[in-house]
Amino acid sequence: MAARDEIVSYADELLDVEAWPDYGPMGMQVIGSSEVSRIACGVSASLELFERAAALEAQLLLVHHGLFLHKHSHAIDARMKRRLEVLFDAGITLVAYHLGLDAHPEIGNNACLARELGIVREGAFKRIGLGGSVPEPVSLQEFLKRVRSRIAPEPLVFAEGAPFVKRVALSSGKTGHDLADAAAAGYDLFLCGEAEEASLHTARELGINFVAAGHYATERLGVQALASRLAERFGLEWSFVELPNPV
Repeated sequence: MAARDEIVSYADELLDVEAWPDYGPMGMQVIGSSEVSRIACGVSASLELFERAAALEAQLLLVHHGLFLHKHSHAIDARMKRRLEVLFDAGITLVAYHLGLDAHPEIGNNACLARELGIVREGAFKRIGLGGSVPEPVSLQEFLKRVRSRIAPEPLVFAEGAPFVKRVALSSGKTGHDLADAAAAGYDLFLCGEAEEASLHTARELGINFVAAGHYATERLGVQALASRLAERFGLEWSFVELPNPV
């Protein structure tokens, strides 16, 4: 067992919450049991995720997309009431980290993507993203095999750049708008979560390879890395709740 407040305080400091202002409060969003023996984690807050965490008898639930993401109404309507009832009844503390978990250089979504794809980090890309290179240039098709086997089986691909890949920019989530900046910075390939309507022609006109591997798929690694780090530090058990999402 470990104290909830110690766990959350450590995570807040690790992810430097104050440096990443967001739409809603980051860190603890719903208070639950004061003692924690099991952590559950998932990508996005949802009724199904809360019910699964309760079934696992978790006292703390980590998510990337919390209850107060984007400029939605914060009214406690019937949908929000049901979500909160599940958390309250199970004594689950809900903890959310968004931009800070995308950007963290060790356990962030983009750092985890880089490790999975064999990319050596060179520096940040557009603040939350990551720019890097593969140790030896690989063919585009070989790189896409890595994406399909380790990130998402059916990514959206616009093969409009060089046939070999050396430098790659990564930016998890809904960041297709950064494609032109990746081309301007000289990257051979830009991988993000979601494309924009203009992405095809932007890639074609600028001569860069573009891969949209899915918002969910590109943001499922960070919460697992964070849960693992917390579990190791505080002597806890942890579980990842997979709720596949094609978006």
